[in-house]
Amino acid sequence: MRPFLKLAITVWTVLGLSASALAQEALEVTDIRYQGSVGTVVWIELAEHLGYLAPLKAKWVGNTISGPQDVQAVVSNDIDIGGAFNGALVKLIVKKAPVKAVLGYYGVDDTTWSGYYVKNDSPIKTARDLLGKKVAMNTLGAHHDFIVREYLERNKITDEEAKQVTFVITPPVTGEQALRQNQVEVTTLGGILRDKALERGGIRPLFTDRDLFGNFTAGSYVLRNKFIEQNPKASKHLVSALARSIEWARNTPPAQVRSTFESIIKARGRAESADAIQYWKSTGIPSVGGVVLDKDLQVWIDWLVKEDIIKAGQVKPSDLYTNALNSYATGAKVAAK
Repeated sequence: MRPFLKLAITVWTVLGLSASALAQEALEVTDIRYQGSVGTVVWIELAEHLGYLAPLKAKWVGNTISGPQDVQAVVSNDIDIGGAFNGALVKLIVKKAPVKAVLGYYGVDDTTWSGYYVKNDSPIKTARDLLGKKVAMNTLGAHHDFIVREYLERNKITDEEAKQVTFVITPPVTGEQALRQNQVEVTTLGGILRDKALERGGIRPLFTDRDLFGNFTAGSYVLRNKFIEQNPKASKHLVSALARSIEWARNTPPAQVRSTFESIIKARGRAESADAIQYWKSTGIPSVGGVVLDKDLQVWIDWLVKEDIIKAGQVKPSDLYTNALNSYATGAKVAAK
């Protein structure tokens, strides 16, 4: 029996190595370049940790706090996948940025949303009170920028009056500090940063993005059109792996997700704190597998038309995204409706 067992082990080892080699050959690329975020875990990192990404490997090239910058890095071929607020994506793609939205990666649900906070003793109680004031946000032309503008418009603030509101670019992790030190009168806080700030007390919400739009997928990952054309198998594998990681996080107890995130942050060794992870509650993504829906983009197309940034009929949602790479697409559309 011993010679037989040795032969069997040898055969299975060879077959295993051959299968691995074939898997590597089946995909057109091996590394996927991406930008991360300090103190948090992005979906490609979770997908790699869970084993969904293999045989692809995630290659970290740095961190960013800006969605538009992340997508610009995709356009310039500095990274392979990046994400931004859907309104910013509409503007970029209308301007002929050679990218396609392939997966929703963040959004607003019952427990994950962003608020616009003032101090308890602040005289700011209405949209009109914002005139002449400073509002902190992570970047211009993205999610938080659009939400504030929508809030002003819904409250009958004219375009000319809205120019009196100053938007101040502030890293999310220092947004609370900027408010408490009176550097700004309003700050944007979401998720874990919001909950930590609320624990410390002394602040109250003026309004939230969920107040304005309810639950929605707010931002999408994009790939370069050329990348998809040249690497169809790798593109499909990548997007499906990210979608699987989103579904894992949507259906796994939050405590287990938090523990997993903490272990990923510790293992990557970037000299950062994982303290904020204890406040993670949900993905914020309402659609199954992050599938992109027409409505996720149509609301911002309508807004940009209303603001005369693009022309009516210039673009439709299907011009901006594809679900062809997402293995959850068929069932997720039905579930999201």
